[in-house]
Amino acid sequence: MYILVCNVGSTSLKFKLYNMPSAEALAEGKIERVGSRDDAVFHYKNCQSGFSVTLDKQCIPTYTEGIEKYLSYLTDKETGALEDLKVLERIGFKTVLAKGYYGVHLLNEPVMAAMREYLPIAPVHNACYLEAIGQFQKILPDKQLIGVFETAFHVTIPKERRLYAIPYEWYEKYGIQRLGYHGASHGYIAERIGSIYGPAQKIVSCHLGGSCSICAILDGKSIDNSFGFTPQTGVLHANRVGDVDSYIVPFLTTQGLAMEEIMSGLEKNGGLKGISGVSNDIRYLREAADKGDERSKLAIAMLVDVIVRYIGSYHAFLGGLDHIVFTGGIGENDSRLRADVCEKIPHLGVSLGNEINRTGEAERLVSSAESAVKVHVIPANEELVVARETYKFQ
Repeated sequence: MYILVCNVGSTSLKFKLYNMPSAEALAEGKIERVGSRDDAVFHYKNCQSGFSVTLDKQCIPTYTEGIEKYLSYLTDKETGALEDLKVLERIGFKTVLAKGYYGVHLLNEPVMAAMREYLPIAPVHNACYLEAIGQFQKILPDKQLIGVFETAFHVTIPKERRLYAIPYEWYEKYGIQRLGYHGASHGYIAERIGSIYGPAQKIVSCHLGGSCSICAILDGKSIDNSFGFTPQTGVLHANRVGDVDSYIVPFLTTQGLAMEEIMSGLEKNGGLKGISGVSNDIRYLREAADKGDERSKLAIAMLVDVIVRYIGSYHAFLGGLDHIVFTGGIGENDSRLRADVCEKIPHLGVSLGNEINRTGEAERLVSSAESAVKVHVIPANEELVVARETYKFQ
């Protein structure tokens, strides 16, 4: 069965074509700066023939042009991995959330309506997916479109850990609860560790990038996640504040700030960017910190601190710890952050191997031989998880 996976960002599109159930990758693509009429970047690779191309200065003003461009390369006689789109059976999407739908679902009108109902919770994420899904419905109306929701992996979190101490009817009427996100990423980590060490493992998975989350995984199942009802909470992010006292919002209104200004501060101008005043990219913060910039140092220290806090909390929930995994753009590439985190938790049995932490294969064990807890770097493979769930869907 040929399955195409589509991963939609606010200004990006990523694709990967699989032959299932073997999970053989046939072709992949990425489009950056969707919305640009003269500066989008298009990447395409045929994984079997080795053909690859990167095109700069592209005109891709909407998701429609991006989707059509990728599909044209996918079926082209010279570059394609498929003879015809007719052989494509399903399209899987790494969807974020929909009211009342927390697993894997056919993207029919009721599910789409539930995604629209939760637009206020994840306005950027859901809006992007709704547009992209709508385009696929027009281009390939006879294909099954499957949503693998980010919340799917976290349905196993116990209710006492999911609910907020709010009036219970708010949970019943509005569905307000800790939903958890990055499910495809954390699910892949659980699967990967389980395949190497067996299913009975106590894992803390740290997905660190533009968006960050920590997940406690017991025997392959999520038992807690740092995200809450929305993707704004938990660990501080590149632009988003993470955990914050809810009464800060009404207080700021008494100081003359409009709600639009407050929300912009929480969503777009908080996190690493808000603290440092330099950038939302930790690579630039490292450069500034090394030159003595105190606010950049503070932003990095705050990120390390909140990661350590969640690891400690999850150590308690798990009743010990077998593995810590770093994944995502920061988790995979910032060896100094991994070292900073691990240096704060030797009492949990964590000891890093300094040389292997700095260099080595993309996927590697970076803890020392003496470490009671194994520390790993494992690149995220969300598309593979989506492909497998899309294939299994009945």
